[in-house]
Amino acid sequence: MSEQSPPEDARAGYADALPEYAERVLDVAERIPPGRVMTYGDVAEWLEEGGPRQVGRVMALYGGAVPWWRVVRADGVLLPGHELRALAHYRAEGTPLKQAGRITEGHLPRLDMRRARWDGGADAEGHT
Repeated sequence: MSEQSPPEDARAGYADALPEYAERVLDVAERIPPGRVMTYGDVAEWLEEGGPRQVGRVMALYGGAVPWWRVVRADGVLLPGHELRALAHYRAEGTPLKQAGRITEGHLPRLDMRRARWDGGADAEGHT
């Protein structure tokens, strides 16, 4: 998500203008259950198209309309510039976190990727 992202309630207004790939990325983001995450690469693999950078670009441009905090970096570091907002969502949803070490800048936790990562599950609807 970036400062350019539309407001969370704006997705319906953008639906006609969204590129098909962007719509598919946002659909995957909406399927991720509360308390779980997928990496940018996981989303691309799920779609069998694009890569982490393409997914990241879609999330930066349009991610404000979906649960953007559930599409994350593979290393579990919180999204730069949005750490506190994301952290509030993670705590509210019970997303597994790892406590930050003393040397970590800002002492912010990371996502516990081993426990928080969602693979889409065999029963996920609409998998391409």
